[in-house]
Amino acid sequence: MAADAIVLTGPTAVGKSAWAVRLAEELPVEIGLPVEIISMDSAQVYRGLDIGTAKPDVRLRARIPHHLIDIRDPADSYSAGEFVTDCGRLIGDIRSRGRLALLVGGTMLYLRALVDGIADLPRGSPELRREIDARAASEGWSALHSELAQLDPDAAARIHPNDPQRIQRALEVCYVTGKPLSHLQRARRPLPARVPRWALAPGDRAALHQRIAQRFSHMMERGFLAEVARLRDRGDLTARHPALRAVGYRQLWAHLDGSCGLADACGQALAATRQLAKRQLTWLRADRGIRWIDPEAPHAFDQWKCELRRELVVP
Repeated sequence: MAADAIVLTGPTAVGKSAWAVRLAEELPVEIGLPVEIISMDSAQVYRGLDIGTAKPDVRLRARIPHHLIDIRDPADSYSAGEFVTDCGRLIGDIRSRGRLALLVGGTMLYLRALVDGIADLPRGSPELRREIDARAASEGWSALHSELAQLDPDAAARIHPNDPQRIQRALEVCYVTGKPLSHLQRARRPLPARVPRWALAPGDRAALHQRIAQRFSHMMERGFLAEVARLRDRGDLTARHPALRAVGYRQLWAHLDGSCGLADACGQALAATRQLAKRQLTWLRADRGIRWIDPEAPHAFDQWKCELRRELVVP
């Protein structure tokens, strides 16, 4: 059975986007199959987060269709459930046009939701979230975590008391549905599609760390700090918004708040990015369906393309 879509994932800065663009350039010429890219990146969904997310520029997006980029304001949220719903719709649309949907990114929560299914949860309620935030401001998040432990002990055991975003969401689900989040999550809805997946990962961890450092340096040269300053100057965003919790953004935001010097913020951002890459690799190793590729190996891209063509049942 032919694949419905293809996933290319891996740790941050490994080169996923470059491989995706190359495939989108070569596949139409070689086998007449146009490619459309679906971003699997939880930060690229936000408008104004461009440099720090390594978002493809508008000229590239005009040449090669990209989806799930710039679909939310940074003041809003976007969930894994919304991603799965949007992704399912897009895969169907792209297939109906006789094209290949290529999912590219490193947000492992999105990938797991895509592969294992997602619970049927209510949409976010801005009014209810404001009420929870107001309570947290007066009572503290530890008090709300204690309340969650009464309403949903399983969820509270998984969520750290210093993780306000997840505490807020778990309480919101309890309030809206009257049921524990953990109970609803056990009834998952897998995406009805066949989506083989590959992960890029260099055999040498030091090589990945070097790529991370080089990319961050390039981001700073392109104006990453000024980008964060523009977001901060809006006046309606705080470091607690999901968009601004992205690696790099929260460290530079702290510098602009006067919490640390720029050199310290950059060092913290690099350390956080390396930790992110480590977590991504840990998630991927737990996925038995992942096929690994060392992007530094000879002819790695061409070998991947051959495997991919077999999945597409292309002679």
